Amino acid sequence: MSDIRRPASGDWRLVSVDGAKRLKEKMKRIVVLGAGESGTGAAVLAKQKGFDVFVSDLSAIKSSYKAMLEEHQISWEEKQHTETLILNADEVIKSPGIPDKAPLMKKIVAQGIPVISEIEFAGRYTDAKMICITGSNGKTTTTTLIYHILKNAGLDVGLAGNIGNSLALQVALEPHAYYVIELSSFQLDHMFEFKADIAVLLNITPDHLDRYDYEFQNYVDAKFRITQNQTERDAFIYWEQDPVIQKEMAKRKIQSAIYPFALEKSEKTKAFLTEEKLIIDTLKTIFVMPTSELALQGIHNTYNSMAAGLTAAVLDVKKEVIRQSLLDFQGVEHRLEYVATVRNVKFVNDSKATNVNSCWYALQSMKTPVVLILGGTDKGNDYSEIEELVRDKVRALVFLGVDNKPLHTYFDGKKEMIADALSMEEAVDKAYRFASEGDTVLLSPCCASFDLFENYEDRGRQFKQCVRAL
Repeated sequence: MSDIRRPASGDWRLVSVDGAKRLKEKMKRIVVLGAGESGTGAAVLAKQKGFDVFVSDLSAIKSSYKAMLEEHQISWEEKQHTETLILNADEVIKSPGIPDKAPLMKKIVAQGIPVISEIEFAGRYTDAKMICITGSNGKTTTTTLIYHILKNAGLDVGLAGNIGNSLALQVALEPHAYYVIELSSFQLDHMFEFKADIAVLLNITPDHLDRYDYEFQNYVDAKFRITQNQTERDAFIYWEQDPVIQKEMAKRKIQSAIYPFALEKSEKTKAFLTEEKLIIDTLKTIFVMPTSELALQGIHNTYNSMAAGLTAAVLDVKKEVIRQSLLDFQGVEHRLEYVATVRNVKFVNDSKATNVNSCWYALQSMKTPVVLILGGTDKGNDYSEIEELVRDKVRALVFLGVDNKPLHTYFDGKKEMIADALSMEEAVDKAYRFASEGDTVLLSPCCASFDLFENYEDRGRQFKQCVRAL
């Protein structure tokens, strides 16, 4: 039976537990903060493993996740955090979106309650091979491409982390032999014993500094946690020419076998370019493919293809499978996604560009004059990285956000045509009016989306809808 109470400040539900079992042994209490994809998945796995589970979310819980919690008889609350039901936890599994500085998190830590991520928790209950990808930019594309290759190779593989279904939910209900996992720095922050069999680090540029006390080194340290617990039997794939990674590699002792990739070959490079061909050269594989045949074009995508190809080579995937997969990959929604051409003005959706470096890659790949839509929740951005490209390639700027002061402070006087917008419809309309025939309107915001949109996907979909309505 279920005991349902509805306090004025929120809704919560307790599912009764077999009293005899409680008398026999006290179950370890797991509290999950956040009932999104990762939190709900973690709760299901914890319940399956016999823990006393409680889920708390300060926001409303989506109906699909409520249904899943109900199905597995998991206690939950929404629109509030009841501290008496949280601070008695033996362990807390935290959503990556909840900052450590949140008052509740400070109380949890002060009480000495361990805080882990969903990925850390799920890793305890599987012996699957873990292929983990992080970096400031390119994570989703590279993760999806690796998954595409491994699926084509016939491997039993799941897609997890920031994309796909929750790793914990898959471990609980749909276990696989391999998992390809996109990891953010927030997830890595609360991973301790988890080990990546193959770790991929694409690049490191300033991002999310508001979560790291505006100390870049704290963010760098978080990214390098992807190599923790690796042994000589594991693999570390990384961009050899990234200056931040170079500096860190010089002072860190990496235990795993290293597989660097770069545009130009050095003594250690395992993937590189020569005569417009992508070369992968490991002890197991020598792979050659003309860059013109790669499905993903642009230098940033060449790096992504190198990292994915190296991963496949380390796993002994046949060269024919790697070649076909790199040839027919369809790309990722909201990452340099062509939307439409309206009266000879091209529209490109790069809503996933939530930091300055990602916008730099987008601008660098543009072959026409650009009307650039920027804006959102500024995370302490340094726009100097894109200033030269804005001067050279951008015809006009549209600032889409609630507070555009940081953008005006930096760009006013650098471009004559600048406009503000408080909705996507307004932004698309103003960008279209600024554009000349042959131009590209590029949504590449440099910022998080939470001021006006649910997330970057919502922002990208609204952009596409408004473009198609022109």
